[in-house]
Amino acid sequence: MISDIILQLVGHYGYLFFFLAFCLGPFGIPVPNELTILTGSILSNNGALNPWIVYIVILAGLFTAITFAYFAGRIFGEKFKPKFQNNRHFQKAERLFEQHGDIAMCLGFLIPVVRYILPVFIGLSGVSYKKFALISYSSAFVWTATFFAFGKFFGHYILNLLDLIDPKLAVVVLIIAVGTFIIIKWFKSKFSNSPLLHKPMNK
Repeated sequence: MISDIILQLVGHYGYLFFFLAFCLGPFGIPVPNELTILTGSILSNNGALNPWIVYIVILAGLFTAITFAYFAGRIFGEKFKPKFQNNRHFQKAERLFEQHGDIAMCLGFLIPVVRYILPVFIGLSGVSYKKFALISYSSAFVWTATFFAFGKFFGHYILNLLDLIDPKLAVVVLIIAVGTFIIIKWFKSKFSNSPLLHKPMNK
């Protein structure tokens, strides 16, 4: 089971594992980020690890990865783009950014691997670092915090479920569930203060 692999790696590398798992992204430890967050949350909830250190290390690793990807796209994007043109994750990230623009910086974190490639297109497109940092870092914080909270309250049930079904399918279902939760919360916060909702109806 994938979570057993994570436990072995945590036992060997300690907190450094969480930083490397997110800093190196899909090119480092071959374990989905979602399961890494859940396992880290469960271990910290059981007292095996310090929850603050685990979460800060996860966030630092992700911030490092997407910042590096942004500046790589800003500086070398035009040179690297032709080499990765046929990569499916690269194509998915490109379509997402072309179709959704700034919103893609938020949606990209819900898609494995794409969350690391999308910043390359953001840098390549000339988006300022200030704008990239404001949107992407905020989205990364919300995404990681949501999964960490899920791990704290539902982690044991989720990991038991992974024993019963295919891990890849489980990750997809988990991403859809948490992604839906985030989107619903976003829409509620966005439209709850809309003047249209508080405008009195004409009699």
